[in-house]
Amino acid sequence: MKILSSLFVLLFCVAAFSVEAQKLGHINSSDLLDLMPEVKKADSTLQVYQKQLENQNSSMISAYQAMLKAYQDSSKIWNDIVSEYRQNEISQMEQNIQDFQQTAQDKFGSKKDELYSPILKKADDAIKAVAKANGYAYVFDTSDGSILYSWDSDDLMPLVKKQLGIQ
Repeated sequence: MKILSSLFVLLFCVAAFSVEAQKLGHINSSDLLDLMPEVKKADSTLQVYQKQLENQNSSMISAYQAMLKAYQDSSKIWNDIVSEYRQNEISQMEQNIQDFQQTAQDKFGSKKDELYSPILKKADDAIKAVAKANGYAYVFDTSDGSILYSWDSDDLMPLVKKQLGIQ
C-alpha cells in the first residue's frame, strides 16, 4: 500500500511538473492578417470583383425597370395574349435577377476563399513554425476575444512577423 501511495504521489508530481513546464503563447490573428501585404492585395482584388458583380446586377435591374415601365405604359393597348406574355417576361426577368444575386453571392464567397486560403495557410504555418522552434505547447488566438482568463503567456506576434518578413 505504501508503494502504491508513493507511486501515486510521484506520478502526480511528474504530471504537475510537466503541465507547469509547458510554454503558453498567444497571438491576435486578425492583427497579423492586417499586417500581411497579401491581404491588402486580396482585398483590392475582391473589391474589383464585387464592383463587377454590382455593375452587372445594376444593369439587370435597369433593364427590368425599363421593361416594367414599357409594360405599364402600353398594357392598356395590348390584347390579353400580349399582356400575359409580357407579364411572363417580367416574372422571368425577376427570377433571373434573384438567381443572379444568389449566384453572385456564392461566387463572391468562393473567390474570397480562393484568395484567402493561401494567406491563412501561410499565417498558420508561420505561427506553427514559431511555436515549434520556440517550444510552445499551446498558442491561443486572442482575436475573437473569447479568452476571459489565461495564465501568463508570451505574445508571439513579433516572432511571427519576423518569420513572415513583416516589419
